[in-house]
Amino acid sequence: MEDNYYRKGFGLKGEIHDTLVDDYHSALVDAVRERGYAISAGGLTVRLAREFGFCYGVDRAVEYAYETRSKFPVKRIFLVGEIIHNPHVNAKLASMGIVIIRRSDVGEFDFADVTADDVVIMPAFGVTKVAFDRLRALGCVLVDTTCGSVLNVWKRVEGYARDGFTSVIHGKFQHEETRATASQVSRFPNGRFLVVRDMAEAQLLCEFIQHGGSAAALQQRFRVASSPGFEPGRDLARVGVANQTTMLSGESLAIAAELRKAMVARYGEAGASERFRTFDTICSATQDRQDAVIKLLEDSVDVMVVIGGYNSSNTTHLAALCAKRVPTFHIADSGDILPLGNTIRHRPVGGHDAMDTAGWLPAEARVVGVTAGASTPNNKVGETIERIFATRGIELQAVLA
Repeated sequence: MEDNYYRKGFGLKGEIHDTLVDDYHSALVDAVRERGYAISAGGLTVRLAREFGFCYGVDRAVEYAYETRSKFPVKRIFLVGEIIHNPHVNAKLASMGIVIIRRSDVGEFDFADVTADDVVIMPAFGVTKVAFDRLRALGCVLVDTTCGSVLNVWKRVEGYARDGFTSVIHGKFQHEETRATASQVSRFPNGRFLVVRDMAEAQLLCEFIQHGGSAAALQQRFRVASSPGFEPGRDLARVGVANQTTMLSGESLAIAAELRKAMVARYGEAGASERFRTFDTICSATQDRQDAVIKLLEDSVDVMVVIGGYNSSNTTHLAALCAKRVPTFHIADSGDILPLGNTIRHRPVGGHDAMDTAGWLPAEARVVGVTAGASTPNNKVGETIERIFATRGIELQAVLA
């Protein structure tokens, strides 16, 4: 503990253990693991990716939130945004009396109701430096659940800013993690950042680095996703690459490679070595889940179901990987599968709105693959498997007996 700032837990895991098991454990998932990550009945097989669901950072954040409620049973507790991107988990915290502070339309959190007598939990994504400084100034108790992998990216970005490099961050600017990461450059007077969503946006930077062009057009394109006063001619002369930890690893690496090629073309190999830095900051859990679903798809999978919040970056990337191979349904919750009528509510890959699809599990489908984002608890994975079998009229309890 440092004053009223906590990052290392309260030593209350024993007190909250049974509650966490009741809220998130799945005996069915345990049984599927024991059977080699597959279960079959009535001519249907469900295969489970070997890495899925809660990662270490999410486990820690959720445990810490439960510990906080146990530590401060009568204090008001606020949460800055969502603890993780899972509607079930956030609803559980709300039911415990933890008040979720929502972000405004301009992207800032309103701390007007928070007093020095309150407790504020910061989510696994972290918060911006501005938000952190405001909370510290309020004098409230701060419980910091920021994931260690995110903190590692912050250190990398801070190093770039300290040494005069502009941080080019592969990520989604509106995502809480990327906003928090980008804000770390403000620790240094001349710290600068630029966020690119994909390879297409990265290529715009490469073109400018190599050939110049309209600085005004580039400023307009990245007017929201760049540091104040961004000047392409000055700020793209020395760049360091980082990424939101939940992006597709292959794309992040490819973006870094293209930016390096542009620097070499402009400044030569020796010049590029002095003007360009990169470091793969995809977290190991994200990578493990992406690798596991690719491995799963090597088997004869007819349909994929991906479970996780629609605003979960790592989940949407898992769905995108699957959709390249087989029909894929990204669901937010197990309840989105409606066995009666063979209907599923899902968000299409690349889409913005959820939709209902009837007949999603055709009679000829024999193998359904299942995976889940890092914010999805095991009980939701187990319930999803049950509902997949129920769509065929199969009760798993009889199979497992």
